[in-house]
Amino acid sequence: MTTTTAIGYENNLPTNDPASLIERTIDVPALGAHDLLVEVRAVSVNPVDVKLRAGAHAGGFRVLGFDAAGIVREVGDAVTLFAPGDEVFYAGSIDRPGTNQRLHGVDERIVGRKPRSLSFADAAALPLTAITAWETLFDRFALTPDDTGTLLVIGATGGVGSVMLQLAEALLPGVTVIATASDPERAAWVRELGAEHTVDHHGDLAAQVLSLAPGGVDWLFTAHSEGQIGLYSQIVRPFGQITAIDDGPRDIAPLKAKSITWHWKLMFTRPLHQTPDLIEQHRLLDTVAGLVDDSRLRTTTTRTLTPINAATLREAHELVETGRTLGKIVLHDGN
Repeated sequence: MTTTTAIGYENNLPTNDPASLIERTIDVPALGAHDLLVEVRAVSVNPVDVKLRAGAHAGGFRVLGFDAAGIVREVGDAVTLFAPGDEVFYAGSIDRPGTNQRLHGVDERIVGRKPRSLSFADAAALPLTAITAWETLFDRFALTPDDTGTLLVIGATGGVGSVMLQLAEALLPGVTVIATASDPERAAWVRELGAEHTVDHHGDLAAQVLSLAPGGVDWLFTAHSEGQIGLYSQIVRPFGQITAIDDGPRDIAPLKAKSITWHWKLMFTRPLHQTPDLIEQHRLLDTVAGLVDDSRLRTTTTRTLTPINAATLREAHELVETGRTLGKIVLHDGN
C-alpha cells in the first residue's frame, strides 16, 4: 500500500464549516531508521489540536492528532523496541504529520506498549496527558515518594489534570492534592481520581486555597495561567513552584518577592529537539501502561465517537472548544 487516508485542514475555519476538517488521500509515510508504521485504531482530541486548527497556518494540507493507539505494521532498520503486530500507544510529535490518518509514522523512542487491560479507544485517551502530567510532577517539580507538601491542580477536570491526580495518588503518598472543580459533578470526578480537597475557581480562589494551606501551596500546576500571576503570588508559598502548559503570561515579576520558580511545560520538547534522553518518553509510557494494568491508573475517556472521520473529528473539536469537557473525547472504529 502506497497511500492512506488522512483528515486535516487547509484553512483556519470554524467547526460548523464542513471544510474546517477534510479527508484526503496521502502517501504512506516513509520510515526513518527508528520509525514505526502504525495502523491507527483510535485517537483522542486535545486542546492543542483545536488551537492549531483554528489559528496555525496549514502550509497546504496539515494532518492533526497527537494521541493514538494502534498496531505496528512495519519497522525501520534500527528499531529494537517493537515488532510488527505489537499494540502501542503514543502522542507523536508536533513537527511531524499527526495521528488522524490510517497509517502513521512515529519514532519508536516516544512510543509505549498499549496497556493490555484497555481497549484501543481507552488507551488513546492517555498518552499526551500522561506524558504532560508525569513530566510536570517528576521532571519539572522533581517530586519523589518521600516528598510532603501541597499540590494545587488548576484545570483538574481536563485531560492532564485527570491523570495528574491519579499519578499523585498512586506515587506521591505524602503530597496533599487540592483540585479545582466548578460544580458537584466535577468535584465528584476529581475526588474519585485522588484529590483530597476541591475548590471552585469561579469563587474567591485565594481564600479557599489559603483556608486549606494557610502558608500557601508548595506546587501549582495550571492549564490557564494568563492573567493569573497576581493570584498565584498570593497562594504559592515562598520558594514554591509553578508549572504552566498554556502560552501564559509574559510578566511574572510578582513572583519574585517570594522567589517562586516558574516552569514552562511542553510535552513535545524531547521529540521536537531530539534530546539525548528521548527514550525517556518510551519508558514513561511503559510505566504508565504498567500502572494501568495494575489497576493504579485508569483511562480518562468520558465520551467516544465513531467512526474516525472528518465529521466526528469536527464534532470532537467543537466539544473541546467549549472548555467544559470532563476527561477526554476519543474517536475509534469500533474497538
